[in-house]
Amino acid sequence: MDEAAHLCSDFRPTARQLWKPPVGTLELGIVSCRNLLPVKTKAGRGGADAYCVAKYGRKWVRTRTITDNLGPKWNEQYTWQVFDPCTVLTIGVFDNCHVSQSEGPNDLELKPKPKPDICIGKVRIRLSTLEMNMMYTNAYPLLILMPSGVKRMGEINLAVRFTCESILDVLQSYGQPLLPRMHYLRPIGVAQQEGLRVTAMKIVATRLARAEPPMGQEVVRFLLDTESNTWSMRRSRANWNRAMGSLADLARVARWLEGVRTWRNPLTTGLVHVLLILLVWFPDLIFPSLLLYVCAMATWGYRFRPRGPQGMCPKISQAETIDSDELDEEFDTVPSQRPNELVRVRYDRVRILGARVQGLLGDLASQGERVQGLMSWRDPRATAIFVGVCFLASILLYVVPVKMVAMAWGFYHLRHPMFRDTMPTPILNFFRRLPSLLERIL
Repeated sequence: MDEAAHLCSDFRPTARQLWKPPVGTLELGIVSCRNLLPVKTKAGRGGADAYCVAKYGRKWVRTRTITDNLGPKWNEQYTWQVFDPCTVLTIGVFDNCHVSQSEGPNDLELKPKPKPDICIGKVRIRLSTLEMNMMYTNAYPLLILMPSGVKRMGEINLAVRFTCESILDVLQSYGQPLLPRMHYLRPIGVAQQEGLRVTAMKIVATRLARAEPPMGQEVVRFLLDTESNTWSMRRSRANWNRAMGSLADLARVARWLEGVRTWRNPLTTGLVHVLLILLVWFPDLIFPSLLLYVCAMATWGYRFRPRGPQGMCPKISQAETIDSDELDEEFDTVPSQRPNELVRVRYDRVRILGARVQGLLGDLASQGERVQGLMSWRDPRATAIFVGVCFLASILLYVVPVKMVAMAWGFYHLRHPMFRDTMPTPILNFFRRLPSLLERIL
């Protein structure tokens, strides 16, 4: 429970009796860092006392601290047992703020309060993106988001390899549920999950603080990304772009179909007409042809596959275009420490964004309610028209073969633009006139 579900590295049950055998082994080589930016001043010049922490499953590892070096070399290797390939390995680089502090007098009460370690950057690697039994040696950028904006702190060189004894065990794990059985029989609520996650993070931080060498709470919070669910205009914009990007393929197909329908390329439209005739007269070929096309497109995309695991991306995170006010809001504490006037402006901005989301959800709900309204008789005339059209269509389909109807509809839909009206179709006009529950909301 200490990790977010989409970044989890361990889906095993709590009871060891329910653990399944491991499917492979993860090997991590923390080689070095280069071109680190100085994060402290020592003897009048900038420097860094860097160390690295890696977390996978319940095992946390930490390298030794390389003092006063902007290009530290660790050359340390660690291994983990892998029980699920769809998990994430997290590596973070930190600056040790304890080695350069003066000891002070012998009186413990006069010793300076230890400073938290400085976070330099982190890298996440999903094991499912790694080809098995292959060594990856790449350099990953260390990016950190500061109140002044995103900053590149340097690079870290890692060597990663995921090995397995049986590929069948790995493939079989893809068809198994992620979480233990009890999580599906008695699911935990979202609010309870957040509370348990905070509690688990505190327990892990307390345990690692007693380790040798110890790890501070700031290290645990940074690697576990505890603040990932707090409000951020930047994350909202990034999630919106992700949602739109996930629909890019559908939009591309829609544009292609619109191009075929408007005869942008007459040769392509002619071939589509021929394909329509073949699929109508041989309907058994529809699904095999569709699946074969999907296989061909996926096989063609294999040559453009990523050659290695990807690091953190400021472009996807919307960290390059964020302004100073949004950054200040993201780094503000809860409750806010800013003046009331500034909090009021930010609250109004959140209300505006919430109104847009509210309107989008309302539009989606209205479309679904209009579909339900076809048979609910909330509009007696509309339902009567729908029933009459369905009755006539059923008689037509009994009399005329389905092949002829499908071919006629296809040719009518693909007719030349000179025979097409620019106004919306009667079917669309009828659907837009159907009632919804929006007018009954207070």
